[in-house]
Amino acid sequence: MNPADSKWPRLTAAARSAPDDRDTAAPYGFGTRVAALAMVPERAVASLLERFSLRALGLAALLAVVCVAANYSTLAGLFRDEVATGADDPVAEIVDLAS
Repeated sequence: MNPADSKWPRLTAAARSAPDDRDTAAPYGFGTRVAALAMVPERAVASLLERFSLRALGLAALLAVVCVAANYSTLAGLFRDEVATGADDPVAEIVDLAS
């Protein structure tokens, strides 16, 4: 172990006193390029992932519509039976259970 750790305080004091001569200004034309890129219309060529994801979304929506159309009579029958039995009437349910 070092007898006295005087190196670290000396180094940090030297680092604090060092002048900062870095150029913090943006390069010439940077603001103009950023503004021009913000106003550019969407790219004509989309990425491969974007194209496949939109196709998959369309296919999934089409499949959902086909499934609902194929089972429409079953779904309509479920709602029709529920309304006909009076599922919201607890007295009718008890009378049905008792008889």
